[in-house]
Amino acid sequence: MITSLTNEKVKNWAKLNNKKYRDETNSFLIEGEHLVIEAKNHGIIKEIITTEPTIDGTLVSVDVMKKITNQVSPVKVCAICEKMNKNALTNNVLVLDSVQDPGNVGTLIRSAIAFGFNTIIMSNSCDVYSSKVLRATQGGIFKINIIDMDTIDAIKMLKEKNYVVYGTSLVNGVELSNVKKEPKMAIILGNEGLGVSKDALKLTDKNIFVEIKNIESLNVAIAGSIIMYKFKEVI
Repeated sequence: MITSLTNEKVKNWAKLNNKKYRDETNSFLIEGEHLVIEAKNHGIIKEIITTEPTIDGTLVSVDVMKKITNQVSPVKVCAICEKMNKNALTNNVLVLDSVQDPGNVGTLIRSAIAFGFNTIIMSNSCDVYSSKVLRATQGGIFKINIIDMDTIDAIKMLKEKNYVVYGTSLVNGVELSNVKKEPKMAIILGNEGLGVSKDALKLTDKNIFVEIKNIESLNVAIAGSIIMYKFKEVI
């Protein structure tokens, strides 16, 4: 059993709470039995860490687990996983342009999976491998194709591959109910306060918005989910 908080492996595991170290090692930390089972099913686990002798893995003390997970009430099992670098496009693509809230990103990942938007391009948005996003996805992170790319570069790349690219904005926007599904399409969702960047909106094929009344705007995760439902691909 590892009990020392200064153990070299413990220090490296704890560093995975930092995005820079996750990027450097191409690894991330998951917490809880449900996520560990999901990761095991996808064959991406490097090492399982646990406080329970009955669970196969590296046995550590509760204090060590607290340090690794940065939680006051730590889980009984966590795991180090290898990032899934698929980078293959699907017919429906979601682009997140500076979406910062982990809860919103987690919800959008789950909605994207449910409605067949199986590729998400992340541009200047919160890290999908942070603990808050991972918890919010409830295991969905293992079922989605994540690509890191600048929004402008993404739009140009998608257009070259014959995608119809939709921004989301009231400015020069078309009501969602008047937009038809395309064989290959991409939806861009923007920052919680600022929306999609003006430079990106200039390059889209069309800008769309969700028709609402009695309220000024919708949360980005709710609006994005409604839009994806409209264009869903469900077998």
